[in-house]
Amino acid sequence: MERLEDLFLEGIKIYQDDELYRFTSDSVLLSKFTKVKKGDVVADFCSGSGIVGFHLYGLNKNLIKSVSFFEMQKPLYELSKKSIELNNLGEIFNAENVRLQDLGSKYAGKFSLITCNPPYMPIGKGFIDEKDCIAVCRTELTLPLTDLVSAISTSLKFGGRVNLVHRADRLVEVITELKQKNIEPKTLQFVSGGNKEPYLFLMEGVKGGKSGLKVLPTIIN
Repeated sequence: MERLEDLFLEGIKIYQDDELYRFTSDSVLLSKFTKVKKGDVVADFCSGSGIVGFHLYGLNKNLIKSVSFFEMQKPLYELSKKSIELNNLGEIFNAENVRLQDLGSKYAGKFSLITCNPPYMPIGKGFIDEKDCIAVCRTELTLPLTDLVSAISTSLKFGGRVNLVHRADRLVEVITELKQKNIEPKTLQFVSGGNKEPYLFLMEGVKGGKSGLKVLPTIIN
């Protein structure tokens, strides 16, 4: 069932659908972690219904120049388009229904900031018993990590930043992929539930950045 959810930020509301993938706290943690600079041209990869982009804009309305959503599943893309129209944000936001592997040269070097809440699980360890539309959002069935990082690197301008959230047990793998594509990890923050070991991490990387990683205090979620 389709419904409206209030973000309680700048009056922004977004459409969700109980039959599709619905956003979790991971997306809100990512938007709060991301540091925006004045005039940023933002892309939200694996955008779903648009929660990260809308929430980030609500927190940084006077800094962001534009936000582009990229989502391969048409029903989620359609929800984000409806939310753009509902909030009268057509001059700031746009949405693309496309696989990241198919971006081509159109967006090469275009963005100063990319956010991404990607599928977390490698094939064989994901939620294959779930309906396809949800499994695609959680498991790398259609978007392997290497393809994701390639698209990020191509679409970022030199000096641009990527902010992403991922599983803590894949930290080394993510860092390796980023560095191979000339993206230097610069800020890292783990997310834990109570006194348990971290289950997520938030990271900012800079294309062409110098080495040196700052580790922030762990978030208790």
